[in-house]
Amino acid sequence: MAIHKLQPDNNIGSRIKQVRQSVGLTQQKFADSLGIVQGFLSSIERGKKIPSETLIIALCHYFNADQEWICTGRGEMRRIGGGLRSRGESGSIPLLQKISEGFPETILAEDVAEYIRLPKAPEGCYGLICYGNFMAPTILDGDLVLFVPDMEPQNGDVVMLNNLWGDIIMRRYRVSAGETVFTPDNTSYAPFKPEPNTRVVGTVVDVWRKVIF
Repeated sequence: MAIHKLQPDNNIGSRIKQVRQSVGLTQQKFADSLGIVQGFLSSIERGKKIPSETLIIALCHYFNADQEWICTGRGEMRRIGGGLRSRGESGSIPLLQKISEGFPETILAEDVAEYIRLPKAPEGCYGLICYGNFMAPTILDGDLVLFVPDMEPQNGDVVMLNNLWGDIIMRRYRVSAGETVFTPDNTSYAPFKPEPNTRVVGTVVDVWRKVIF
């Protein structure tokens, strides 16, 4: 499992300018919509300043821009969204906001927040945002986790599983002397053994983390 960071390259300013021009806004109006001064935006577009993570997120949110494209130039300017992807749409990863009972055989349209593109993403994977610090410092709150459903976990892998209340959580899969235990990486929390209704729904294969500049 690798942890990747979306680090802006030197051409991010020119791509932000392309987004601004695509929506027909002046530097002043574009800057006002993002809560920054026009002079700072001008410096970004000319490559003199690097935008913060917060600014990149806001820009992507307000103008439906793809964050990977903004940071690296890979993919398309606009985010993919709305409806389930077709089989012919290669490289498109469903970013889930919920994992329903019956996953992955059953995936409801409302379970998918949007579709994203990431380089070298494993085939058949799904994305989910991590909430909480149970797997810190390995996986942090807000990290984007990629997982493959129904993948046989190996000892030490991070897996997605349901807890007693049916919610999907992440823990490390441990097997010792024939006994299975699910452990958090954060030692402030306790490990637990599987219950009869415990089901591993996927194995984590990649983690993406935003970088704050």
